[in-house]
Amino acid sequence: MLKSAGIIIGSIIVSFAFNLFLIPHGIMSSGISGLSIILSMLTSINTGIYNFLLNFPLLVLGYMKLGRKFIFYTILSVITISITLYAIPVFKLAEDPILSSIFGGAIVGLGIGIIFRSSGSSGGFDIIGMLLARRKDFPMGTLLFAMNSVVILLSGFLFSWDAALNTLVSIFVLGKVIDKIHTHHVKLTLMIITRKGEEVKQHLLKNVYRGVTVIDSVGGFSNEKSNVIITVISRYELTEVKTLIEEIDPEAFVNITETLEVMGLFHRKQH
Repeated sequence: MLKSAGIIIGSIIVSFAFNLFLIPHGIMSSGISGLSIILSMLTSINTGIYNFLLNFPLLVLGYMKLGRKFIFYTILSVITISITLYAIPVFKLAEDPILSSIFGGAIVGLGIGIIFRSSGSSGGFDIIGMLLARRKDFPMGTLLFAMNSVVILLSGFLFSWDAALNTLVSIFVLGKVIDKIHTHHVKLTLMIITRKGEEVKQHLLKNVYRGVTVIDSVGGFSNEKSNVIITVISRYELTEVKTLIEEIDPEAFVNITETLEVMGLFHRKQH
């Protein structure tokens, strides 16, 4: 429930930023949302409708590559954003387009960051960005900024280069805020001590794109045999991994430490 609430709250924040700061000044946002705004300005059809239609094929891709739980939260976000974009009136909250691009980008980044921290995405380029981030370990905000260059160019050619530059500012601020909240590139080392070592190991290997190391151990006080499972994950995966461990062994002892640097193979080999 907490994750679903986070997805909904983050999505509503994104929609408010669009309709109060970006759309009234003709400023685009990132990815599919930006393309939806462009199409809406060209055709006068509501942005929410385009947002849903353009996201549909990427939702199918996300279902195939990122799993059911992730895509459920993403669908929830896309539907919430599409409905609230339709329901919230477009109103120019600030007259200065530069201030609107800065604050609009920051608020959109806040909303998307909350969505990411709740184990979902707002759809669109976020799905592609998360696929690349898992494989290549790049900061999410930087990836989204690189992919959104097409939105900047389109807004320049179709409308004005003032709009394009304001869009550039908005997307840049958005990416920085996402990286601060999402912190996908921060690494954590988990040391899991459990009596259900084999079950926990298989559950992690099935659901997390990381390798694990298993060491036999004996309790110093109880003399009972157990296992120590060691793995390195990204900060983004922590909530999911904690849930996976609790599903198998709620009594497992888990020590979580921030990792300064990782050498060698961070991603699990694919067979």
